[in-house]
Amino acid sequence: MQPPPSSLRIDRWLYFCRFFKTRSKATTAVTGGHVRLNGERAAPGNRVKVGDRIDLVRERLDYALTVTAIPARRGPAPEARACYAEDETSVAERDAKTAALRQDRMLMPKTDGRPDKHTRRKLRERRGR
Repeated sequence: MQPPPSSLRIDRWLYFCRFFKTRSKATTAVTGGHVRLNGERAAPGNRVKVGDRIDLVRERLDYALTVTAIPARRGPAPEARACYAEDETSVAERDAKTAALRQDRMLMPKTDGRPDKHTRRKLRERRGR
């Protein structure tokens, strides 16, 4: 049995900790500038160590993480959650943002099926077009 690694590529860490479904999506997010490691823009090959700070934007939601462990594999969600600690402020901001998005969707006009001409017009006005 091999000892646990002391560092891991950031794209693999994001994949192992279940922030992305595939490693290629994690790599795309890192190369796209959506991930910062210790305050600097990360590259997919950057190594993550215990104690590093990761700022991540996923689906327009911000995550502020501190690495607490290096996972050996992509395991179950509780095992992945044990590998990082999240700032309480980022959790509160994310919850507020998702609540605002839900509220905005609740105010949108609803139809039983495809929107008719009248509803499409309301949707366009709502989007500002």
